[in-house]
Amino acid sequence: MDRRSFIRKGALGGAAAAAASVASPALAEDLPEITWRLTSSFPKSLDTIYGAAETMASYVSAMTGGKFKIQVFAAGEIVPGLQAADAVANGTVEACHTASYYYWGKDATYALGTAVPFGLNARQQNGWYYYGGGNDLLNEFYNTQGLHGLPCGNTGAQMGGWFRKEINTVEDLKGVKMRIGGFGGKVMEKLGVVPQQIAGGDIYPSLEKGTIDATEWVGPYDDEKLGFYKVAPYYYYPGWWEGGATLHAFFNKDKFAALPEAYQVALAAACQAANSDMLAAYDYKNPGALKTLMANGAQLRPFSPEVLQACYNASQEVYAEITASNAAFKKIYESQLAYKRDAYVWAQLSEYNFDTFMMIQQRSGTL
Repeated sequence: MDRRSFIRKGALGGAAAAAASVASPALAEDLPEITWRLTSSFPKSLDTIYGAAETMASYVSAMTGGKFKIQVFAAGEIVPGLQAADAVANGTVEACHTASYYYWGKDATYALGTAVPFGLNARQQNGWYYYGGGNDLLNEFYNTQGLHGLPCGNTGAQMGGWFRKEINTVEDLKGVKMRIGGFGGKVMEKLGVVPQQIAGGDIYPSLEKGTIDATEWVGPYDDEKLGFYKVAPYYYYPGWWEGGATLHAFFNKDKFAALPEAYQVALAAACQAANSDMLAAYDYKNPGALKTLMANGAQLRPFSPEVLQACYNASQEVYAEITASNAAFKKIYESQLAYKRDAYVWAQLSEYNFDTFMMIQQRSGTL
């Protein structure tokens, strides 16, 4: 079996095929019993995003007849959430579930693994990862960091976050202390925002105490759980910095390489299945949660065209600055950009037109 070819296959189909392909060798008597520890960057209360790691681990166990077990630990149980990838690279644990862009401060290339401003949407992310060579390109970089990465979840397009005050113009952004991770924070900084990187479990108290003025997280389902609407009522959209945020399972590079091939394939299949499962869960849960948030006083606001254009222009400045000095970032970014240009030509004909018509029907009450 060509494992590299397998890894590029579609999420659910690939997982099903892998289950059949690895079931026999994985249960062979000569394969070892292995237990790994995985540290998450997320608290258990965020069941959808934290749960992707548990979903992945359960698939691996089932596909290997219980011989390969992965124990999942919430953020803080072994290491703090924002140190998860470091713990994998240095061998403290074998694996983690995290957002690659949390490690933007070490190298800007990490941001491209999750989402970048005005980047790929969720479907484009998966197309690029599985069929556009994205996974191989990123692992060229991740391997230099002591990691091997596999996509393991996607949130879909995120919301633009919660603000204590309304943001009508670019001027309104100046001086706003906002929890925003990765590349998005760098762009917002150009517009006068003071970006803060805070782990998920620490955001609410920071917002409540006034340590920050605004925060972005994911979308309605998680945001409702975190209670942001109680202290920052203005709920903005869209989250232009995360059009389709990919989560990753990172594995210690040497320990992954030492696994039997059947176990490597089981990990790839399980991560693909969890990747698809998380997006489906958010797509189903977010509509109901949005209704509840609005009933509880959340006030929906769109970012104005002026603000969006200013953010887009600022993002292009940041891309130019980084690609001028970071060869790894440039190589991966240009691959994403080339695919995105073509993908939006197709999307205009297919998804955009279909969805726009159906949205008109929804608004007119004919659905």
